[in-house]
Amino acid sequence: MIAFGLYKVFSMNSGDSDFLPLGFDDKPKPGMRDTRNLFFFICINLSFAFVELFYGLWTNSLGLISDAFHMFFDCSALLLGLVAAVVARWRPNDRYTYGYVRADTLAGFVNAVFLVFIAFFILSEAIERLVEPVHIHHEKLLSVSVMGLLVNIIGIFVFAHGGSHGHSHGGHGHSHGGDSHGHSHGHVSAAAADHGKLPFFQTGNMAIMQGAFLHILADTMGSVGVIISTLLIDWFGWHRADPIASIFIALMTLISVKPLLTETTTTLLQRSPPEFDDKLPIAYSQLLRMEGVERLEEAHCWTLAKGQTICSVKIKTTIDANPRKITQDATNAIKSAGVQRVFIHLN
Repeated sequence: MIAFGLYKVFSMNSGDSDFLPLGFDDKPKPGMRDTRNLFFFICINLSFAFVELFYGLWTNSLGLISDAFHMFFDCSALLLGLVAAVVARWRPNDRYTYGYVRADTLAGFVNAVFLVFIAFFILSEAIERLVEPVHIHHEKLLSVSVMGLLVNIIGIFVFAHGGSHGHSHGGHGHSHGGDSHGHSHGHVSAAAADHGKLPFFQTGNMAIMQGAFLHILADTMGSVGVIISTLLIDWFGWHRADPIASIFIALMTLISVKPLLTETTTTLLQRSPPEFDDKLPIAYSQLLRMEGVERLEEAHCWTLAKGQTICSVKIKTTIDANPRKITQDATNAIKSAGVQRVFIHLN
């Protein structure tokens, strides 16, 4: 029933608006092809995980057992990603004024943490078996490993095929000035924001799909490692090949997950985007040279979600300053650095 409900969400068209929760955007998005592909892969992945776990326990192969647990974690993490893909499309409201676009970043972070946990679990078990080797019953182990590799190759193909049809197209944006309020100190508040809507694949589920692909890639490496270790056991009777392959899987998993973990962590901590580290200081220096600008009191820049960067600047102006001109020039200077949305506050 849950699977059917998820499939209904990811396969619906614009005529299915009655199924949508309040505040849900029912317009078709290019990235929904990716989430449907992800759903079907979860079904295949979960089915084969039980097969791998059964044969892993039967043959006493740590590599196969680890790969099976990895697949179980994949399914739970990717299911979370699918839910986040839905939530990320909900419209903003009075409480969540930016909407729910960070749901995909949160899901990507959880996926990355799951992968790190799996990697250290495999690493600890592999070291223990490397010190004290155990006998492995390698009957049918090779055939199951090859089947696991084929499942993951299908997953990679599904993602590559879906991505080829999910190109994003730049949104069209515009800016508008905010309202101004005067008092005895000549305080003026002005805001300029870019309201261009970005496509679903670019802003709604990029971290989800990246995390999902890393899961599949790690699973693929696991299957290759199990195949190699099985051949070494078959040909040379070298049972230490199994934990060595598991260590290799764990290390490659940690290496592959580092970029996603770093990116999602910096986004959730609202770090200034690294790609703007050199550009923003130049833009701020341009602001200080503008006529009527006394100083910058505050400047904040952060990533709301993939492809959505926001900058908020508070400027102290002179008494004879032109608020409209300063607001427009400051907005243009910061946008020239690559920032999508700019808010200018004048005092």
